[in-house]
Amino acid sequence: MPPETPWHTRWHTLGPAATAAALEVDPDRGLDSADAAERLARTGENRLAETPPRPAWLKFLDQFRSFLIVVLIFASALAWAIGELKDALVILVVVVLNASLGFWQEHRAERTLSALKDMLAARARVRRDRRLMEVDAASLVPGDVVLLEAGDRVPADGRLLAAHNLEVDEAALTGESQSVGKITDTLDAPELTLGDRVNMLYMNTVVTRGRAEMLVVTTGMATEMGSLAGMIASTTNSETPLQRQLDVLGKRLALIAGIVVAVIFALDAARGLPWIQATMTAVALAVAAIPEGLPAVVTVTLAIGMWRMAQNGAILKKLAAVETLGSTTVICSDKTGTLTLNQMTARAGWFAGCRFTVDGEGYHATGCICGEGLADLHPLLLPMALCSDSSVREAALVGDPTEGALWVLAQKGGIDPLAEREHLPRIAEIPFDSAHKFMATFHHRGDCVEMCIKGAPDVLLARSSAWHSGAREGDREDASDRPLDDGVRATIAAENERLAGQALRVLAVARRQIPARDFDPAGDLWAWARDWTFIGIAGLMDPPRAEAAAAIRRCRQAGIRVKMITGDHKATAAAIGRELGLQGEVASGAELDAMDDATLARRIDSIAVFARVSPAHKVRIVKALKADGHVVAMTGDGVNDAPALKAADIGIAMGITGTAVTREAATMVLTDDNFATIVRAVEEGRVIFDNIVKFVRFQLSTNIGAILTVLAATLAGLPSPFTAIQLLWINIIMDGPPAMTLGVEPARPGIMRAPPRPQAAHILTLHRLGRLALYGATMMVGTLWLFHSALDTHGEQYALTLAFTTFVLFQFFNVFNARREYGSAFNRQFLRNAKLWLALCGVLALQAVVVNWPPAQAVFGTVALSGADWLRSALVASSVLLLDEARKLLMRMLKMKKAPAA
Repeated sequence: MPPETPWHTRWHTLGPAATAAALEVDPDRGLDSADAAERLARTGENRLAETPPRPAWLKFLDQFRSFLIVVLIFASALAWAIGELKDALVILVVVVLNASLGFWQEHRAERTLSALKDMLAARARVRRDRRLMEVDAASLVPGDVVLLEAGDRVPADGRLLAAHNLEVDEAALTGESQSVGKITDTLDAPELTLGDRVNMLYMNTVVTRGRAEMLVVTTGMATEMGSLAGMIASTTNSETPLQRQLDVLGKRLALIAGIVVAVIFALDAARGLPWIQATMTAVALAVAAIPEGLPAVVTVTLAIGMWRMAQNGAILKKLAAVETLGSTTVICSDKTGTLTLNQMTARAGWFAGCRFTVDGEGYHATGCICGEGLADLHPLLLPMALCSDSSVREAALVGDPTEGALWVLAQKGGIDPLAEREHLPRIAEIPFDSAHKFMATFHHRGDCVEMCIKGAPDVLLARSSAWHSGAREGDREDASDRPLDDGVRATIAAENERLAGQALRVLAVARRQIPARDFDPAGDLWAWARDWTFIGIAGLMDPPRAEAAAAIRRCRQAGIRVKMITGDHKATAAAIGRELGLQGEVASGAELDAMDDATLARRIDSIAVFARVSPAHKVRIVKALKADGHVVAMTGDGVNDAPALKAADIGIAMGITGTAVTREAATMVLTDDNFATIVRAVEEGRVIFDNIVKFVRFQLSTNIGAILTVLAATLAGLPSPFTAIQLLWINIIMDGPPAMTLGVEPARPGIMRAPPRPQAAHILTLHRLGRLALYGATMMVGTLWLFHSALDTHGEQYALTLAFTTFVLFQFFNVFNARREYGSAFNRQFLRNAKLWLALCGVLALQAVVVNWPPAQAVFGTVALSGADWLRSALVASSVLLLDEARKLLMRMLKMKKAPAA
């Protein structure tokens, strides 16, 4: 082996002899053990590199990166510094609880590479030292000759030396739904995609038919699977829209709070208040101005949504990703196994001059064969049952998907393939080969031998001299056979083109009856490869899931675009796209290669189907969509989808058919592999964000009300209407149960008929901030009016208690404003959230305890209020709800008045 092996050589362009020469090996004898050991020391084991796991303590510290969390920690430290230990501890408890809840969700990245490593074949049969032996797959080196047969998983990347009827399932790597026939011929085109390099085998693909000898060219991280592992490891996780919004909100609140607190501190100091008292008031107001409950409420709300989604078949692995679904604008979906069943199915065909269609999908035998004027289908279906090495047992395929589709078609036509195989035992066969493109089996049948053939229609037609017309004249088996003239040949060729034009894979069947006395199973079987009777053709495809089209329609109603990404050929992908109702252009991987990034960005929105793409193409598509401002969800089930899943805003893996790699790379796993589940998850994401906005509106109106009330009192020369401990109490009880219960509000009507929320949209818009300021001003006026009037009649402590209680009751009524931003709060959902009502009743009970229980009075500086003042306080507090209801009613009336004119 030369010192520098050409790892990036285009091996498919070299012949077997040239490849062996480049790797300095004689394929007939294999490597010497000493040479293999030397190469292993040079190249390393045939394993995927592992990234050292991030320490747990660093993962925990990652939870404190949010700017809002940093501000809260600073406020806690300041409260601690001036001796307000209770304030400091409460803030710290909220911060640490939030970090603990999110910690265990954030350590999945290193498990992806571990899952990839586990997928390597454990053992491999190789030729070394002129003999066959079995070795650990990890010990394979470039130059090893590996022997493979049906059912084997390919242990490394290699160039084929010999291929006997070889077909390989490459769906996990390329997305190609059909097994790929392999050859040993040299390919001249150097820039072929992986799916078109038919003289190569790749790690982790599966041999479905035939036998092969492969010369290993790359191992470990140098393989195509290794490059996928590198792409997964190098793809960075991006922040979710919610995380970005909360970060912006935290910075804005900190700026506002800092300015207001500084002003109030300066005014209190100018009035001659003691420095300690002024500082305590400033810290308390800072705590009231920043919604420290926001991280905890967001975490709990997302966790509740995560649990609800799990009940509906969608398991989230990262809390913040729940909300990402709600703002998704594009879903890029893998075709095979996601939008389709990944089960080849016969859909249509031609027999005895008649067209027919087939009901049913997948490997279930339910369904029927329908067609006008159809003759007895037994002559068509019998070769399909007999000329096959596969079977379907209880809807589970054993063998080749194409043969499985023909097996099920025979069952739908009333034939029991197992019984027919026992009745007509196979005595000889001509195996399928990509060179002659057909398979033939010979079956003993009384005094004759039944030859059954299936294969490419043009090949069978060229070797046939008769056709089965279906019009019987007599009792003989071949009584319906007629000479195959040019007119019939043209008809069959046209039917073949018609089915192929529908992106169906077309197979033909034929037969020949041979006198038993003339047949020798050990003789020249090719002598009978002529003068066949052409029987019919069948068109096969991997059908769309029944619920996928409906789910795509619902996505369209919700303003979400669906793009199908597949490794299948362009015609097949276009046909599936039409059947699913996808609207837009179809582009191939080669066409994507011809586009620069600017061209792709310009055309990306108009393309609905991407065909014949590689894993790198998928990542590029996702990145182009994200650069265009889209929030992208990517679904998939194969290894080839993993890098794109990780690059997307949210990766969605299939739990049943998906590989371990995709399940680890994804942030959400569908336990039912149902595309429709994504739509329910999107709705849940929208509900969650809607409820978080409700909490923000509720919390900020409380914060604004507290700031305005204290600021106005200071400017008016009045004493502070709240003590520091009262401000903290207001903050705790309103950040707590009432705010938490807003996170479990039911979905508002029409939430899935609205377009996705723009990614750049702010939680706190100017329009929304104006309404919140109005709520705060209402609280300020009502609280200070009662405070000022009580100062003159009952003294400062009574006035403080009345102002404190009034402000708490303001929050009781304000929560209903937060529940419904535009419509009336008095609607059908008014009484639906029982947890909210329980929390509000708890707040009233606690406030009564604080005001009337002597030990609490000593802590909070309160005195008992009269019944009349409780009533007066409640009436004033209700104004925040009644005034907003009047505003909403006026807005609805104006809208109705403008509607006829529009």
